[in-house]
Amino acid sequence: MSLSSALSTAQQIFNNTGIQSGVASKNIANAQNANYVRRSAVLMTGGNGALVVGIERSQNQALYRQTIESAAQFSGQQILLSGLQEMKSLMGGNDYETSPSILISNLRESLQTWASKPSEVTVGASVVATARDLANSLNNASNELQAIRKRADNEIKQSVDNLNGLLAKFEIANSKVKQEIAVGGNPNDALDERETLLKQISEIVGVTAVRRENDDLALYTSDGNVLFETIARSVTFTPTSAYGAATVGNGIFIDGIPLKAGSGAETSAKGSLQGLLQLRDESVPIFQSQLDEIARGLIVAFAETNPDPATVPPLPTLPGMFTWTPTPPPVPPATAPMPGDTAIEPGLAGRIKINPKVVPPTGDPNLIRDGGINGPGYVLNTDGSASFADRLMALDNAFDTKIVFMDGTQIGGSFSLVSFAANSVGWLEMNRSGASSAAENKLAMMSRAFDAYSSETGVSLDEELSLLLDIEQSYKAAAKLMSTIDEMLQALMEAAR
Repeated sequence: MSLSSALSTAQQIFNNTGIQSGVASKNIANAQNANYVRRSAVLMTGGNGALVVGIERSQNQALYRQTIESAAQFSGQQILLSGLQEMKSLMGGNDYETSPSILISNLRESLQTWASKPSEVTVGASVVATARDLANSLNNASNELQAIRKRADNEIKQSVDNLNGLLAKFEIANSKVKQEIAVGGNPNDALDERETLLKQISEIVGVTAVRRENDDLALYTSDGNVLFETIARSVTFTPTSAYGAATVGNGIFIDGIPLKAGSGAETSAKGSLQGLLQLRDESVPIFQSQLDEIARGLIVAFAETNPDPATVPPLPTLPGMFTWTPTPPPVPPATAPMPGDTAIEPGLAGRIKINPKVVPPTGDPNLIRDGGINGPGYVLNTDGSASFADRLMALDNAFDTKIVFMDGTQIGGSFSLVSFAANSVGWLEMNRSGASSAAENKLAMMSRAFDAYSSETGVSLDEELSLLLDIEQSYKAAAKLMSTIDEMLQALMEAAR
């Protein structure tokens, strides 16, 4: 080997070790950065030894696709589960102690106690108090359900704004990648930034990435809507100022095409937006409709009917102890009509109340026992007997009388009020339990995907420190070579004197 070639080799080693140590140092500095992908210097053998020809990112596109897919699925499932858990908390938690089913059982027990002691006015007042607790519980649950919908609507607005911001940043990062690749530059930092943004986007809406020339990416939602293609597409949403049971929330539009909501306890939602739409437009409204039907069942069970079929004209069936405020409300002194039995009355659970005519001290609970809440024509205890219990026993039996509940509740059919209320709790718990199991499975899948991807592309401090030791040995060899060349040159110069 000539001295000139030896010098060239040593210089190349110094260049290589400098680049390699810089790459290793950057890897070590980002060892705890989950969004950083490990780099490695690529060496190629040349005339003067090895030469660093580029810096390569560790990549595994199949695992990366799995990570963003699993992140989107878990995000949607977690949103649904959180909403169902909040709905469960409205019913009193694990034992559903404030659910309509439990409160109806309490009311029935109080009614049976009064039927055994019909002359006890204090027991009658206890029945009214228990009934009022039931009505208030339905009112509060209905209001809170609409508050959940409103919060979901607000979160949709925030998520849409975040998504538009992420897409704008993604456009910039994607352009950097294309430019660097086109000119033969180093796109690694831009690729890290783009992948980080893609992970964040996938948590909001399920996304599929399609690679094109110069590593350009086009993004599509799980429904096939164009999310990004050369430029970011507009995601629009108009929030609703207030929610009632009959309020229909506005849709989310991606490039003018509506985004579908998720469905099922093991939701099909990918990303938080589809989960929020499902919660706002499906899960909460269905449970609201069940509460509305329970309220209708109570009004029907305690309604006052015409006691004498021979009455001309016949007296209409009217609400008794349980009444409600129709929309628009009747003009006093008109009595509230019975709610319709051909369609769900939206928000009835929020408007059911106890008739003030039976609430002491201004009202008389005995009107429940005797009849006559709607006037003398409805009185059953015509002789004013304090031991009259027929009406109380009939009301007790009404809890087991089957009526037809609407199919829109997802538990519709012919049921007693007690059975329907129990089925409502069962529906909520079944969906919550199913969503909880699905969330655990999807979390496990996401964790495994991220662990597998991290093991392929993440930084191992042990490997990097070992590599630094190898680089150090290369540097020492180059330094030794330079020292030898220096000695040879000195000897040559001395010989030439």
